[in-house]
Amino acid sequence: MRILVTGAAGQLGYEVCRVLAAQGAEYRGMPSQVLDVTDPNAVIKVLAAYQPDGVINCAAYTKVDQAEDEPEKCWAVNVDGVQNLAVNCKKIGAKLLHLSTDYVFSGEGTGFYTPEDGVSPQSVYGKSKLAGELVVQCLLREFFIVRTSWAFGRSSANFVRTMLKLSEYKTELNVVCDQVGSPTYTVDLAKLLCAMITTDKYGVYHAANEGVCSRTEFAKEIFRQTGKAVQVNPILTSQYPDRAVRPLNSRLSTDKLGQMGFVKLPPWQDALSRYLNGQRNT
Repeated sequence: MRILVTGAAGQLGYEVCRVLAAQGAEYRGMPSQVLDVTDPNAVIKVLAAYQPDGVINCAAYTKVDQAEDEPEKCWAVNVDGVQNLAVNCKKIGAKLLHLSTDYVFSGEGTGFYTPEDGVSPQSVYGKSKLAGELVVQCLLREFFIVRTSWAFGRSSANFVRTMLKLSEYKTELNVVCDQVGSPTYTVDLAKLLCAMITTDKYGVYHAANEGVCSRTEFAKEIFRQTGKAVQVNPILTSQYPDRAVRPLNSRLSTDKLGQMGFVKLPPWQDALSRYLNGQRNT
């Protein structure tokens, strides 16, 4: 099976390419600098030349706060870019696996969101990701949409690295306690995506490492595992000024993965441990 990976230089796309390489799969990783998904002619050219059997779309605009000030740029990648890929996947008969987010939900309540629950994004970023999902569903009959949350990996722009960087010069931190969700290690998610694209078990899925925590609890576990003497003070989201609205409830039910025969991701504490051990060795 020949697979094309977009956004291959990002923290998830990078790991997807690593998994495919380790499996000996035939694939091509396309960083955004090489394949700009917002350029329809470029997408046409690449897909027509490579003729992939499947496309894993990891290209995304993910600057949640900045999106509030530049919605056009966010929409171009997360909606127009997805449309370019979907149209051309349909032309060549390729499967499309598209990554989405917990931000498509309102973030209300304390229950676990299922893939079938109603959506109500509260930010420009969330609205763009939902629009991208709808494009895929309207244009294709055979697709995978995988929603995830709180991703961390090789990128410097993730919660774990931010906490570790702050701990270098601070012994006390304020962290929000009313945002609850599941941290997701990109290495674990990448393995699932590479397995999923080889099947015909199409549909909308939720994928995150098992277990839930608040941002405060996540930070405390980071410092516990690294032996950092940092005091974490819980504060409310309303006390922390953000440009975009963050969902307070990011609990995603991953039950469908098991029901469809996919292996669920390991507990988030185990994933964090493996990530931190890898970080220490680099």
